[in-house]
Amino acid sequence: MRKAYLLSGALWLASLAAHAQDLTYQTPPKAIAALASAAPTPRISIASNGQWMLLMDVQGMPSIAELSQPELRVAGLRLNPRTNGPSRISYATSLRLRRLPDGKELVVQGLPAKARISEVTWSPDNTKIAFTHTTDNHIELWTVDVASASARLLPNLFLNAVFGNSYQWVSDSRTIIARAIVGGRGEAPVTTAAPTGPVVQENGGKKAAARTYQDLLKSPLDEKLFEYYASAQTVKVDVGGRMQPLGEPGLIQQASPSPNGRYVLLKTMHRPYSYTLPASSFPVKVDVLSMEGLIVKAVADLPLADNVPTSFDAVPNGPREHAWRDDVPATLYWVEAQDGGDPKTQASVRDKIFTQIAPFDAPATELAALPMRYRDVLWSNANLALVEGYRWADRKEMTWTLNPTLSKAPLTVLFDRSSQDTYHDPGTPFVQRNAAGRYVLATDAKSENIFLIGNGASPEGDRPFVDELNLKTKQSTRWWRSEAPYYEVPFTILDLNKQVLVTRRESQQESPNYFLRDVRHAKLTPITSFPNPYASIGNLRKQVLKYKRADGVDLTANLYLPPNYKKEDGPLPTLMEAYPVEFKDKQDAGQVKGSPYAFTRLSWGSPVFWVTQGYAVLQGTSIPIVGEGTKEPNDTYTEQLVASAKAAIAEGQRLGVVDPKRVGVMGHSYGAFMTANLLAHSDLFKAGIARSGAYNRTLTPFGFQAEERTYWEAPEVYNQMSPFNYADKIKTPILLIHGEADNNSGTFPLQSERFYNALKGHGATVRYVTLPFEAHSYAAKESIMHMLWEMDTWLNKYVKGEPAPAN
Repeated sequence: MRKAYLLSGALWLASLAAHAQDLTYQTPPKAIAALASAAPTPRISIASNGQWMLLMDVQGMPSIAELSQPELRVAGLRLNPRTNGPSRISYATSLRLRRLPDGKELVVQGLPAKARISEVTWSPDNTKIAFTHTTDNHIELWTVDVASASARLLPNLFLNAVFGNSYQWVSDSRTIIARAIVGGRGEAPVTTAAPTGPVVQENGGKKAAARTYQDLLKSPLDEKLFEYYASAQTVKVDVGGRMQPLGEPGLIQQASPSPNGRYVLLKTMHRPYSYTLPASSFPVKVDVLSMEGLIVKAVADLPLADNVPTSFDAVPNGPREHAWRDDVPATLYWVEAQDGGDPKTQASVRDKIFTQIAPFDAPATELAALPMRYRDVLWSNANLALVEGYRWADRKEMTWTLNPTLSKAPLTVLFDRSSQDTYHDPGTPFVQRNAAGRYVLATDAKSENIFLIGNGASPEGDRPFVDELNLKTKQSTRWWRSEAPYYEVPFTILDLNKQVLVTRRESQQESPNYFLRDVRHAKLTPITSFPNPYASIGNLRKQVLKYKRADGVDLTANLYLPPNYKKEDGPLPTLMEAYPVEFKDKQDAGQVKGSPYAFTRLSWGSPVFWVTQGYAVLQGTSIPIVGEGTKEPNDTYTEQLVASAKAAIAEGQRLGVVDPKRVGVMGHSYGAFMTANLLAHSDLFKAGIARSGAYNRTLTPFGFQAEERTYWEAPEVYNQMSPFNYADKIKTPILLIHGEADNNSGTFPLQSERFYNALKGHGATVRYVTLPFEAHSYAAKESIMHMLWEMDTWLNKYVKGEPAPAN
């Protein structure tokens, strides 16, 4: 018996050695590595007066050593405890100012060494720029004098950026309201202390459904850590460095000055916290402070939002979304649900908008009553506002005009449309900064016309445009529209009267660059000349395919072929990438997305890298999941999924470029979920690659993606859509990759771990790769290169049927 036991143990250890590999980071073939390492294009920002463009060189991929710095994960937040800011952020490394239109460029002097720049904003008068610089142990606030292109540090100020943007300009362009680390806060709570008792959660019988979130509070120690790092002191600081505290320290989520610079809107979180919801749902006290730090008005105390229905357009009951009106000196506005926050409740009025003018001693005034859920409001410097509402059930959205000087202002419908009907999208109203530095609707001199910038979706692809819309007649005049063979996107309007724009222009072979476009005189002047970061690949060959699914739904896909491919080379091994999208109308589902003339940008997760390895690539393949009328899209998810994939392969085969016997499929997140389902319910593919997915929907029982029904309302849908339940049916080789620190709702690494075990238990060909320190999106250069190596090796072995070349 002892010999048998020892033999059994030896076999078990051998099995572990065969399946748990101690592997160092690998790199993919040189062609893929070169493309993935290409330097990012600089970011730009343009002063609202149109006189200057700011160019920001961007940090490349960080190293795994940088990514492995200390990280605190509490209350749905990820913090660097050394800096009191977000743990993962893409920084700018330098600043350059380019004068418009002559193009003279000034390099900003005096920047900190090895700068890590973020939160870059222009002052209201455009004479200054503020930014934050993250050091190894704190976050600083800096300013730039535009005229001299010189930067200086505001001393003795360590910012608290736990809740995001840590400062905001006041309208005088000399003062900044910031959130600072609380002085004398002492040492952080000790994380190694023994617990004083068990962690207990209890519900008193009320409904408190919650989606599946990551990084939540788990213990009293977590609560103390959250309070220690999230506590801040609001301060008023001028550009000379003089500083004054405002109010008391607390968990200050937001500190926003009024347009006239006389008040500060303060939002402060407080107990009780939740162990099932992130910080964004915690109780919040809303106050208005004077610029001397005194409380002028206690506006509201919002409770823990733990009883919000699971519907997508459900909201907390009571007041919410307090903010300043951008068009007047100091008036608050907020929204209140009239249906208890539940869209399933019958109600002719869903939301009401209220306002209250300084000094806030008069009762609040009802501004408007909305028949749909409130989404947004755009104010203007005239007696005009645009209010947007939406309804999730049928994907309907409306825009109304109103006169904000009136109480209970009547609503006039401006747009009434499906949010998924991209062909009839009128565009987004153009906003510009007013003297207070607030973004308001741009109008003509008579305030009768507004200006719209749209994607211009059409059967021939996106053709961005600029329209001028008359609010009285509702008739629009088209200023300009992108023309083939270019894809040109309006970035901003510099001059409404002269019709001068800044656009970003590109083509399949020309990388994106910025231009001054004088519409009236049909004149185009280049501003930037960024080189093609992928010149090593030659001319990428992209073709937008249009074809139909068996049920008649129109589909599209971007087809990429190797640069030197010739028709006589015959069909190629193929990699298909997709991400399913839900629709309520077949016509909307079949609309063409993107532009055939857009320059191909290669993000870290792109499938297009594999054209360098002799593959045809079907990228952005349409996988619409349609549920019309009373049917929900996911009621027939797997049938539509397989039908869409089958149609894409058939179209590639018809063109003679896709070998249907050598097709691999890949996806990330919901695309990974799609990949596993395709392997479970079809035999279309030779291999699959699923990154950072969720595979068992019972682990996300209160809704997922665009499915708002709970598991108990639609158990058959949850079970049918879970590839975990069909692990015994998956015979196609599948590569699972997951970030060890995935922070996305529902895609815990546990999903991949359990799916791998289920597949292994049924004898599947499966490999599971965990990337240390990586979140839902991967960042470190070592991780990304290794991921590309894993994918290339897998595709070579199971799609091409040949070993990968030596590294």
